[in-house]
Amino acid sequence: MSTFNRFEDIEAWQLARSLCKEIYHLTFDGMFAKDFALRDQIRRASGSVMDNIAEGFERDGANEFKQFLSIAKGSAGEVKSQLYRALDCGYITQVQFDDLSGKATQIGGKLSNLMKYLKTTPFKGSKFN
Repeated sequence: MSTFNRFEDIEAWQLARSLCKEIYHLTFDGMFAKDFALRDQIRRASGSVMDNIAEGFERDGANEFKQFLSIAKGSAGEVKSQLYRALDCGYITQVQFDDLSGKATQIGGKLSNLMKYLKTTPFKGSKFN
């Protein structure tokens, strides 16, 4: 795993940022835009993934970082569940679902790997030694 000194260098954060951007674009038009509750919830959940990675990185150590990564992973799962709701309501196509759900799964996997990595790597504050 690469060494990083900024949360922006973390691949899972980069992927989460991209997913969040796609979710915002997807929910901007059509029937999805008019379902305010689902639209707002999926936007918040997708933003939560990247935000919790960043917040955890800026905390004081590996244990807190792992806790925030776990929250981020949970938010990625929440995005996937909301994508099912959007698919079932006809707001997105199967192709869109498969793409975005696959990205959320990929992010979850990277977060799991990062949490495992933190168990064996010295981490102090906002950087790895």
